[in-house]
Amino acid sequence: MLAAARIYIQTNIRENQLLKALLKKILPRPLRATLRRAHIRLSNGMRTPSAPSSGNDDQSSGELLPPKALQDYIGGGYREAGPEFLRYFKELCDLRPDDAVLDVGCGSGRMAVPLTNYLSGEGLYHGFDISAAAIDWCRRNITPVFPNFNFQVSDIHNAAYPTGGRRRASEFRFPFEDQTFDLVFLTSVFTHMLPNDMEHYFSEIARVLKPGARCLITFFLLNEEATALIDNKMGTYNFEHHRAGYRTINGETPENAVAYDETFIRSLYERYGLKVREPIHYGYWCGRKDFLSFQDIVVAEKARR
Repeated sequence: MLAAARIYIQTNIRENQLLKALLKKILPRPLRATLRRAHIRLSNGMRTPSAPSSGNDDQSSGELLPPKALQDYIGGGYREAGPEFLRYFKELCDLRPDDAVLDVGCGSGRMAVPLTNYLSGEGLYHGFDISAAAIDWCRRNITPVFPNFNFQVSDIHNAAYPTGGRRRASEFRFPFEDQTFDLVFLTSVFTHMLPNDMEHYFSEIARVLKPGARCLITFFLLNEEATALIDNKMGTYNFEHHRAGYRTINGETPENAVAYDETFIRSLYERYGLKVREPIHYGYWCGRKDFLSFQDIVVAEKARR
């Protein structure tokens, strides 16, 4: 078994697909995951920095971590949020190891990294983001070890993230065929998008989901409870600036954080043939005492035709 393990690591380096397929049948999955992590530790020692950063790759513990600047780009909590949401994908969305998943706004791989230890070789991951530096790091550090993980830059403008994107989100077509994915997820994406852009993304999510497939999206949802709490300054964000159809924390750059009326969000799910899996899992962002995560989590299923 040890000899086979050594061959497995060397095979990853040489990308000998036939031998890898054979060893995949011989080695149990937990051992394969351990060997992947060992290979990551070896290859990180040979790899040059993949993206401009003010910090260094944090690989001293063997973890697959981007430079601190790229961790901060997606809001921090890199180590904690990924495993947390992997649990939600499995428990709330029925994610299976051989599913095809789309990570909209994937950042520097916060959700992708834990998925490398769950999705099988038959599974498929695609992620896109507006940050070229974040995507470059993912391509250099994740894809060589997990070739079924793919990352793309999307040339989209967002005032909260000045990456130089040129296209409006409302004009962006997801670069995938219809009915491709079993799960589409967006974590802290619609919390930075304005109504027209967000509604267009709803239409794209519905388009690329297979019939009966699921989506998980996080929001700041305004309902009676949340509104009462933030109006009494109980929330992490109180969204004091009122705009047509939403509230924001910043009147000059509303994309910094956006909250939407729950009724409006539910109407978009209905409009695009996505049935909400009740209940909505509310977060503690507004100061509520009973919560699941920080933001509100909505899971929905595309209609089976």
